Amino acid sequence: MSALLRRSLCLLLPLCLIPLGVWASVKLPAKYTALMILLTAALVLLLFVCGTEHKKIGTRRLVLSVIFMALAVLGRMLPMVKPVTAIIILGALYLGRESGFLIGAGAAVLSNMMFGQGPWTVFQMLAWGMIGWLAGVLHHPLGKSRTLLLLYGCMAGVGYSLLMDIWTVVWHSEGFSLPLYAAAVGASLPYMLLYAASNVLFLAVMAKPVGHKLQRIALKYGL
Repeated sequence: MSALLRRSLCLLLPLCLIPLGVWASVKLPAKYTALMILLTAALVLLLFVCGTEHKKIGTRRLVLSVIFMALAVLGRMLPMVKPVTAIIILGALYLGRESGFLIGAGAAVLSNMMFGQGPWTVFQMLAWGMIGWLAGVLHHPLGKSRTLLLLYGCMAGVGYSLLMDIWTVVWHSEGFSLPLYAAAVGASLPYMLLYAASNVLFLAVMAKPVGHKLQRIALKYGL
């Protein structure tokens, strides 16, 4: 694969192809849910491969990404406040944007094996994946400013809730309706605020110790 094609896919996949696939899944019957989850997972893996030029480094990134994915899945087992988004963001800051998308999307699929798979899974894959991808894109400012990192965690909580509310509206009305969306956002507002606040809390606690260890690993293995 040429370098130009790699760079093009690294932008097209998260910004166009994966979102289009997720939206297309809304129009398909429920019997195609498993197929769309597998297709989305394949595109996420392709994104990770496109973002890795050296096989040795790519293997190390994959191993660490899977570890963070497992931690995010375990974090989702906690009641009420969950460190899932914080773990995804921290992993993306030090492992890169492609790893961030992989961690987020993978955490959604794996944790839903316990919480239940369904058409909502691809929306969760996109939401958490994009949170990780954007954190990787913004790793310089987020890594240097604790304030910006906490602000991003808060915005990530809001963004996740807003995207999942789109799924709620589409599921209820079989199409998007702005009034219904506004009602869904209003109904989910307490959970949105709780989610945003928990992201800030976990990032405030975890950023320094986890970031220090990840920085050492990244320098040691040239990630």
